[in-house]
Amino acid sequence: MEAKKYNKLINEKSPYLLQHADNPVNWYPWGEEALKKAESEDKPILISIGYSTCHWCHVMAHEAFSDEETADFLNENFVCIKVDREERPDLDDTYMLACQVLTGSGGWPLNVFLTPDKAPFFAGTYFPIATKYNMPSFMHVLKQLNSLWKNDRQKVLDSAQNILDEIKQSQENELSNIPDINIFTKALNIYERIFDEYNGGFGSAPKFPTPHNISYLLGLYEYNKDKKALDMAQKTLIAMYKGGIFDHVAGGFHRYSVDSEWLVPHFEKMLYDQALISIAYIEAFQITGVELYEKVARRTLDYLIKELKDYNGGFYSGTDADSEGVEGKFFVWKKQEIDEILEQDSKLFSKTFGVTEKGNFENGQNILNINGSINQLKNLNECLAKLYDARNKRIKPHLDDKIITSWNGLVIKALALGSKVFNEKKYLNSAIECFDFIEDKLTTSEGKLLRRYRDGESSINGFLEDYVFLTYGLIELYESTFNNKYLNRAFELTDIVINDFYDSESKGFLNISKSSEVPLVNMKDSYDGAIPSANSILFFVMLKLSVLCEKEKYLSYAEEIISLFSQRINDNPTSHSQMLKGLLFYRTKISGINYCDEDGCR
Repeated sequence: MEAKKYNKLINEKSPYLLQHADNPVNWYPWGEEALKKAESEDKPILISIGYSTCHWCHVMAHEAFSDEETADFLNENFVCIKVDREERPDLDDTYMLACQVLTGSGGWPLNVFLTPDKAPFFAGTYFPIATKYNMPSFMHVLKQLNSLWKNDRQKVLDSAQNILDEIKQSQENELSNIPDINIFTKALNIYERIFDEYNGGFGSAPKFPTPHNISYLLGLYEYNKDKKALDMAQKTLIAMYKGGIFDHVAGGFHRYSVDSEWLVPHFEKMLYDQALISIAYIEAFQITGVELYEKVARRTLDYLIKELKDYNGGFYSGTDADSEGVEGKFFVWKKQEIDEILEQDSKLFSKTFGVTEKGNFENGQNILNINGSINQLKNLNECLAKLYDARNKRIKPHLDDKIITSWNGLVIKALALGSKVFNEKKYLNSAIECFDFIEDKLTTSEGKLLRRYRDGESSINGFLEDYVFLTYGLIELYESTFNNKYLNRAFELTDIVINDFYDSESKGFLNISKSSEVPLVNMKDSYDGAIPSANSILFFVMLKLSVLCEKEKYLSYAEEIISLFSQRINDNPTSHSQMLKGLLFYRTKISGINYCDEDGCR
């Protein structure tokens, strides 16, 4: 048998890069070797960005990137670089923006073609191996781009310069007045316009949880008792729990729903979703006292601890949508399986969770979702436990076991908040263990952060979100324990942020440390996507630190952040829900600051 051949990704730690290590494509990791090769051989670069739990990344890997003919053409005419977006959000942010400039949309896998000096000139997401879905084949695209590069180079260079100019222009911000209270009404009107009255959530399919929207609406209700804000938040939280996007067997949430009813999920589970969604449910419980929200939050936090926690205390990045090459196979059920496992309880369980012979998914399979009265099922927990045990005998989806600092910071926030609200010691212990892991494995001798830990190796300088999200968690951990160790570390990290990420010339905070490599443009993000932007969390962190201790500089930086992004917020308030939530805190809390004593600070 011929020995398996590997490309240069075989020595990497990223699970995503390792998934591509046996492709016939001569992949390189991002770095000097690949960039110098492109320059010396005068070849364009294909940078292909994804993550290990991404379904369509798998599809393209199995189709185009495993095809010998396609690989030969790529190897001859391009320098090919693979990037894990979770390790390198700087590269992903930059080239995703280029894709959005070129195509008006984005997604993963993200495939961007660059000049040897890293400037993008063409981009797309998934390309099929053969023409389908009204999309050209990947080989057709490659041949066209190769011809352009060799025969019409100036057109390529002009395109790259135009895209680069647009990226730079998108990053231009000017200090303006802090948005006044009318921004809250403006945002609420937009939310009401896009709210799905029947199914909950915002917009139509595909439908994402976007828990920071829910947190903002809950905060708005606390601020002005606007019942519509509370109704939208509650209807969404209840619909998400009832739908198939919630894993009724093990707890935790899938990444998004492909339909508007929350029924059919994209089955991957991401760490950051579990943290942010559980925070939204905890906040809803704090405001309303509705026990359902506590139940869902607990099941999500328990899932985190049981399924994603490393024995050293950190938390893994996520699990795949696919198992045995089939999306969702691990999670769905035939009616006959339910009958055999639950026996006499099957009839009522099936009625409650919408299980039928016909099924509600592919090939007669069922996605569990609540469409009956759950209170009638007296032994619900026992039934779910039986299904959990049976499901665990199946081949499990791939686990991405790298540990990302910023996402673990969000987990610390969620666990510490849960421990405080529910008086639950195990959540507090897990939050402390997670912080201790970061201090031990992802902190340099100078007290700075590294981004990623896996398989005994810590690597990649921390980005703004790593510092800010961890500080966000530490503030909650301090308020759950009143141990000054956590508050002191929060101040230390924030001072590093000011020193290493602050743009003293144009103001505001950069995504990439001034001492690290910048791929094209050192961006300043404000828009909330799947996770809140680093600057929106930093705005709140600076406000909170100014309240916790008499440090006027933190309030000054907070006011500068909100002023810098004021125009963006006014133009598109619902894309800045986390910034708006911070603004609620600013409007209600800052004028009545109760400063702590100096001994209680640093």
